[in-house]
Amino acid sequence: MTSPPSDQSLAKTGSFFTKLGVSETLPAAAEKKDFFSDLIRSILTVDSIDRGRVVCSLTVNSAVTNPYNTLHGGAVAAVAEAVALACARTVVGEELFLGELSNSYLAAARIDTEVEVDGSILRQGRRVIVTSVEFKTKKTRHLIYTSRATFYVMPVARL
Repeated sequence: MTSPPSDQSLAKTGSFFTKLGVSETLPAAAEKKDFFSDLIRSILTVDSIDRGRVVCSLTVNSAVTNPYNTLHGGAVAAVAEAVALACARTVVGEELFLGELSNSYLAAARIDTEVEVDGSILRQGRRVIVTSVEFKTKKTRHLIYTSRATFYVMPVARL
């Protein structure tokens, strides 16, 4: 059994949130509908689309970095979801919805790093599609992030 957190631990946690800027208001430009989606689309370019595979590129810029000046984990997840969904749509003409997204952060991509984002289908059933997305630095080909997504083909249930 663990002991309750000390006052010092609680203070450090509060300080952590303050450093992140949790209480700050967003700039007016960020209040625009689909701002985050537009931001993600702005860093992503499509290199190739084939049945069951989508390859994109992105260059890390300051708009999508965390306090450590590396690609923000939320940006990684958003890009992974977009590429995985695009990959799944290459084989299904029906609507899909995301059931699960799992990301592994193996290394970090710093500002100005060029990254290849490679999405492929691992499994395709009648109503389920599982995809894999790998993020590799273009210069060294090191694997930096991986993602696995499960999509369900609509309609899931018939009543």
